[in-house]
Amino acid sequence: MASVLDSRRLLAFSAVARLGSFTLAARELGLTQGGVSHALKALEQELGYRLFERGPRRATLTAAGSKLQGHVEKILQEMAAVRTELPQADDPAPRPARRRGAGAATLAAAG
Repeated sequence: MASVLDSRRLLAFSAVARLGSFTLAARELGLTQGGVSHALKALEQELGYRLFERGPRRATLTAAGSKLQGHVEKILQEMAAVRTELPQADDPAPRPARRRGAGAATLAAAG
């Protein structure tokens, strides 16, 4: 079975494809430019294709990147739909039981 693509890498890909800039994508995602660049290099290595032509001021999609873009947008839309539809489910997940004497630090470490 093929490995599943990392959603954080797909988000970075989508932002750079839409904005044409690693810096603007990083700002939108609340990451560093280096973090976005690293995510996209990892995605390119995983897929075995160069996804962007990197220029001094602009990143443009390669043919492989253009083909991937349509799939990524569908994936991200489906992920957003799950978050929208799940709150309407009849069986929400149970809240974790609070242990007696457990402070905030203990709960944060457990969760």
